[in-house]
Amino acid sequence: MSVVPDDFLLLILSSPSGAGKTTLTRKLEARFPELLFSVSHTTRKPRANEVDGRDYYFVDRETFVKKAAAGDFLEWAEVHGNLYGTSTNEVARAKAASGCRGMIFDIDYQGARQIRAREPQVVSVFILPPSMEELERRLRGRASETEEVVQRRFRVAEQEIEQYAFFDYLVLNDNLEDAFAHLASVILAERSRRWRIAPLAESLLRDKKARLK
Repeated sequence: MSVVPDDFLLLILSSPSGAGKTTLTRKLEARFPELLFSVSHTTRKPRANEVDGRDYYFVDRETFVKKAAAGDFLEWAEVHGNLYGTSTNEVARAKAASGCRGMIFDIDYQGARQIRAREPQVVSVFILPPSMEELERRLRGRASETEEVVQRRFRVAEQEIEQYAFFDYLVLNDNLEDAFAHLASVILAERSRRWRIAPLAESLLRDKKARLK
């Protein structure tokens, strides 16, 4: 009997706003369709190109607070004045989905800490901008952001970057394609971890012993 490796991957992507995390997440979804995107709840207003249920579940603050109090979130935090949270049903949804081999979480460092406390084998990646000047330029390039929002996000960015040591991998997003190649390499390497493939190796050894009897 063959043994299926334990290759269900929980992958956290985190970064300061403007570092390119969302763009890289979308590229990972296209390259690895067997990894489902974890759709978070948020009290933030949707941007022009965002769709409820695809990008986020957009809810009002009262609804969010009630769900948090009921223990409905795997993690949640307040970021830039808005609440964000991952439903406890998201991982179950992924594990029940046909052909699914993991889930991608697009969350901040606070959420990453909470998920790691509950799922210690989670893999975390922090996306770094090439410079603070470039980060500010990218933030200003968002037509949907007011000057006040840009300044707030930029001030918080340093605090977020200070958390880099918590993450397993750091990826510099200086060039989008290079950053994506590094992220894809992380996924492929993690799938080859010894503990994930060990059951298959042990199965091969048992098969050999059985044939020698």
